[in-house]
Amino acid sequence: MGKPTRTKQLDPAAICRSSDPMAVRELLTKVGDKWTIFIVLSLDLLGGRARFSELERAVPGISQRMLSSTLKMLERDGMVTRELFPEIPPRVEYEMTDLGRSLLRPTQGLVDWVKENWQQVRDAQSRYDER
Repeated sequence: MGKPTRTKQLDPAAICRSSDPMAVRELLTKVGDKWTIFIVLSLDLLGGRARFSELERAVPGISQRMLSSTLKMLERDGMVTRELFPEIPPRVEYEMTDLGRSLLRPTQGLVDWVKENWQQVRDAQSRYDER
């Protein structure tokens, strides 16, 4: 039995026809970033709202600087809001917006795919490395 015939071909230009291709590429780069994915999923697990220190503990391996810069980017892009409480020491909480919550479903789908396929990828890497 041969390969199945494709009825549709991917046209990368079609993705960007109705929008700015550079903006699409930039946003895909941002939302596909590992830290963005971990932060979005962690915020969801923490009830959609969390303090900086809670996020720092929830995201394995992230530095304070990277967490801060990624949260600023997410805030700028409208995916999280930041609330500063005038206390000593200052308390800052981040909350997902509706736009940020809309990213959960595709992000979780990607994570689910990784969970289901990581061993196959490792096996393929081993076979490749043995050659």
